[in-house]
Amino acid sequence: MKEVTLVLDDGTQFHGQSFGYEKNVAGEVVFNTAMMGYPESLTDPSYAGQMLVTTFPLVGNYGVPKFSFEKNGLPTFMESDRIYATALIVSDYSEQYSHWNAHESLSEWLKREQVPGVTGIDTRELTKVLREHGVMMGRLLFGDKSHETDESYKNQEDYGSVNWVERVSCKDVIRYNEGAGKKVVLVDCGVKANIIRCLINRGVEVVRVPWNYDYTGMQFDGLFLANGPGDPDKCVDAVDILKKQLSANRKPVCGICMGNQLLAKAAGATIYKLKYGHRSHNQPVREVGTTRCYVTSQNHGYAVDASTLGKEWRELFVNMNDGSNEGIRHQTNPWFSSQFHPEACSGPVDTEFMFDRFIEAL
Repeated sequence: MKEVTLVLDDGTQFHGQSFGYEKNVAGEVVFNTAMMGYPESLTDPSYAGQMLVTTFPLVGNYGVPKFSFEKNGLPTFMESDRIYATALIVSDYSEQYSHWNAHESLSEWLKREQVPGVTGIDTRELTKVLREHGVMMGRLLFGDKSHETDESYKNQEDYGSVNWVERVSCKDVIRYNEGAGKKVVLVDCGVKANIIRCLINRGVEVVRVPWNYDYTGMQFDGLFLANGPGDPDKCVDAVDILKKQLSANRKPVCGICMGNQLLAKAAGATIYKLKYGHRSHNQPVREVGTTRCYVTSQNHGYAVDASTLGKEWRELFVNMNDGSNEGIRHQTNPWFSSQFHPEACSGPVDTEFMFDRFIEAL
């Protein structure tokens, strides 16, 4: 396998071997502490522009499922129609795989989708660097090329300068479960397939619209704000349209991840970037006003400053590890959100009741 060097912006270097597609790439280097779920993570649009580091050492041992689609157009086992992560970095790639649903190896999949994969890197040491310094840009260099002379690094974009939501959102209106009872408009900021599935499984029609689509003149029963990558402060159009919607009527609104941040911005709050984000399957959150604590799946690098919320808003959930915001609610109107992922494919599913709360409010 070809030698690969990961060069971080602070000059730190890590050396490994390639098991994916071989091309020099750059991206924001982030880590995820989940023990499983690499097919779902890699196809999550929220990882667009990022190199995904897995802290769990053994990756690839259960292969990759077939990339098939259901009759409704949703991928059966993935979260979108392709890999969105810029690269995958692991400690120990398993060439041999075994699983009832496996169709190909992780290496074969990465090569087919032209995404680099690197093994043999001390990912726990890399994670320590990222926790100490904070997430930073990194570059993958194959062979003995120097990043000072490599043409592929000229004009390389900084992660924070890009409106990633605009890049991953759908471009046209897409309808699911047409003719079903209530109608829900879903604002696609980089939506995961299982969010749509959780909605249509509850018997509603879903109208998926681009992130900057003005839906305020449409006839619908509820509004759903999806997850997505990058800085929510780049999504000015989405927030302006949402403000227009909230000022016009009391129709139920629910948001997930990026949706929580957009709803909070519409409520007057500000957003800040976390030092190294929340990316795992085991983030504990408490529902405010109760003693109930849930284990949640998360993938975000920004958070809501709850102290800046408007007077009619309150926190709905808080993170038990660092006290950061995990959801908000309006005091009188049926508007609420979660920073975590209640659909949580590939788990846990402790908080899927958030969809039920939304459907009950329609």
